[in-house]
Amino acid sequence: MKKDINFHPVTGVKLAIAKTEENGSTEWGVYIINLNLIELSNVMITSKGYGLIDGEEKKTSTLRHMITELGPESMAKVEPIDPNLFVLNNEFWVSYYILDQIFDKKFVFVEGSMDETNVHHIPELDLQGVLHS
Repeated sequence: MKKDINFHPVTGVKLAIAKTEENGSTEWGVYIINLNLIELSNVMITSKGYGLIDGEEKKTSTLRHMITELGPESMAKVEPIDPNLFVLNNEFWVSYYILDQIFDKKFVFVEGSMDETNVHHIPELDLQGVLHS
């Protein structure tokens, strides 16, 4: 059972929602960044959106992604994200192993966090976006 698993605190792992410009169009994506000096293995990320739109409760589908290995001091694109979802809370649950220890953390980009005033340069990606640690 989950309560019997000893989860260690997550350090050195961040999530970002960042934009790229290609052929005059803007595309947004979700990225995982490993700042640790050791590889992460069996990285599982689930994502979902939820919240109110015009007073009505909305939920997106839950997506699941698996990254077998994420090298030290590296990053990977997890999924594209539609900017229409920025009006919702966007939750990403990240679980991974370092050696034989499991780590687990929930990252939530709350509704409004993708406002243009929060978008900054993310040096690890060399892109504009919002960084969550």
